[in-house]
Amino acid sequence: MRHQDTPTNDDQATIPATGRDATTPVRRTRRVDPNRRQRIIDACLDVIAERGVAGTSHRVVAEAADVPLGSMTYHFDGFDDLIFQAFSHYARQAAERFRTRMEQAHTRDDACEAIAETIADDLLGTHRDMVINLELYAIAARKPRFRDIMTEWTRTVLTSMAPFFDPQTAKLLDDVIEGITIHRAMAVPHPSVERTREDARDAIARILTGVV
Repeated sequence: MRHQDTPTNDDQATIPATGRDATTPVRRTRRVDPNRRQRIIDACLDVIAERGVAGTSHRVVAEAADVPLGSMTYHFDGFDDLIFQAFSHYARQAAERFRTRMEQAHTRDDACEAIAETIADDLLGTHRDMVINLELYAIAARKPRFRDIMTEWTRTVLTSMAPFFDPQTAKLLDDVIEGITIHRAMAVPHPSVERTREDARDAIARILTGVV
């Protein structure tokens, strides 16, 4: 079972006492590292972006996070839990960015622009984001547990779009987000952020106007 960010076994050491109490061991606690779990998650995402899930391991992530290998099993219930927590964290951040964009929109046109920016700038803006998204789609296709991450993302997207679009239109626009993200990530060569943003705007406009 994983634990909270409290001093771990690798943060502590027992040293012998001296003098009259030599028979009593003295517990010496090293500096607490309260951000260690989050640092491991961030490092795990970096490794996934560089090597893919297939090239990720406890040892590689521990080295990337600069933590003892024992920290991996202390904070996470095995390798699958590490990967799950990393992808969950990434998806929550992406969902929060989308929610914020939509909350800042005042009109339907603003909302359309927020969707286009989400695709071009948030999901495909960097190579890191692009690869992490593809890896999440791939593992969700194989492992049902990871589909819960995608389900929660979709729920956030649809809820955030509700003030501007009816449910069916919002669902189609969510399909645009997912579809363009996958297709542009696989394109060779990769289109620019500007080109992707323009194509997203065009796709959104076609859905809203009924032009195919």
